[in-house]
Amino acid sequence: MDQIPVYLFLGFLESGKTKFVQETMEDTRFNDGESTVILMCEEGIEEYDVSTMPKGDVRLITVENESELTPEFLSDIDKKYKPMRVMCEYNGMWLTKTLLDNMPERWALAQTFVFADATTFINYNANMRSLVVDKLSLADLVAFNRYRDDCDMEMFHKIVRATSRRCEIVYEFADGKVVPDEIEDPLPFDLDADVVEIDDRDYAIWYRDLCDEMNKYDGKTIRYKVYAVKNKNLPDGLVLGRDMMTCCVQDIRYAGIACRNPQGFAFEEKGWYIAQGKIGIRFSKAYGKKGPVMEITSLEKCGQPDEPVATFY
Repeated sequence: MDQIPVYLFLGFLESGKTKFVQETMEDTRFNDGESTVILMCEEGIEEYDVSTMPKGDVRLITVENESELTPEFLSDIDKKYKPMRVMCEYNGMWLTKTLLDNMPERWALAQTFVFADATTFINYNANMRSLVVDKLSLADLVAFNRYRDDCDMEMFHKIVRATSRRCEIVYEFADGKVVPDEIEDPLPFDLDADVVEIDDRDYAIWYRDLCDEMNKYDGKTIRYKVYAVKNKNLPDGLVLGRDMMTCCVQDIRYAGIACRNPQGFAFEEKGWYIAQGKIGIRFSKAYGKKGPVMEITSLEKCGQPDEPVATFY
């Protein structure tokens, strides 16, 4: 089955999504007439003009309510128009999970672009942090438009990097000048050490980096404080990790990795330990695919840390 690329454009109202999609569709380097569906999930001041796009089959479909994004609705679009690609301008107030969970099987997320008005972004982040995180977590590119010299680039950078360390960040000024974010993000631990020590306050950063670039941890020995969870799908039944909060209490989740326990260390469910072991990237039933698996070499019982929930702040 041929996969259909889905290009997802995220951001709040008047953040520049429509303009970017319009200009992208007018660019013959991207669009040479392929059958395209544009899902419009938000209507702002800007409007699409199909007449300026290269000749081809472009369908504009308006989605007024999040509840419309059902598997049946999206499958009907796929069957009726048989698009070669889908461009989705998503509503900033809707969770991306609604779209991603209901897409037809042959639709595959290709690239995600997040747009933000630099003059309002800090307020959005302060008042609707969970919605901001929802968008940033998928981003391949974050573009801050209407950027000014008096904006705090360090603050924008910190907010984005708290959610994603892999996306590109750019700043666009009113005159059209685009400046890439070149702020360095040194990891707060020494990845070249014989034993990589992960401090309590750095667990969230370490775990996010592991998820984004797991191959660089292959063969690394890690030492950290975590609590144990039993998993019946694993040969040794052991997962080690911590609760992690990305933005608010409601999104706290357990963030751990599957473990091998060849020495048979005893452990208690929910017990806290200082664990050390070597990470290998291999298939695990815990993930249903390849992922980080730690072979435990020591497991020392300890007390709960002062701040048991890992955060990025």
